[in-house]
Amino acid sequence: MWQAIVFSFLGGLLAANGFPHFTRGITKTRYPCVLGNGPVPNFVVGWAAFVMAALLSYVADVGSHTGWSFGAAAVGALVMGLFHAGPGAFGRPEPSDGSH
Repeated sequence: MWQAIVFSFLGGLLAANGFPHFTRGITKTRYPCVLGNGPVPNFVVGWAAFVMAALLSYVADVGSHTGWSFGAAAVGALVMGLFHAGPGAFGRPEPSDGSH
């Protein structure tokens, strides 16, 4: 059961992190990424994150522990979503006019 929880949590993290990169890649929008800020590197990183999340789900054997796996993946996605909505990987500069 612990393997399912850990792998599902990591899969949720990866899938949630892959979403903005994949979306920015297919919409040809620049976005901070370790491989480069252009659309192609972002698409590749997003696609790879989805593939790794799917592989983690397979290895986690989510069918045997459906509830725990879903909950762990949901928490992983929530954590990554809060990270992206908050500081993000590169931090957020404060607006110069003082507005938020």
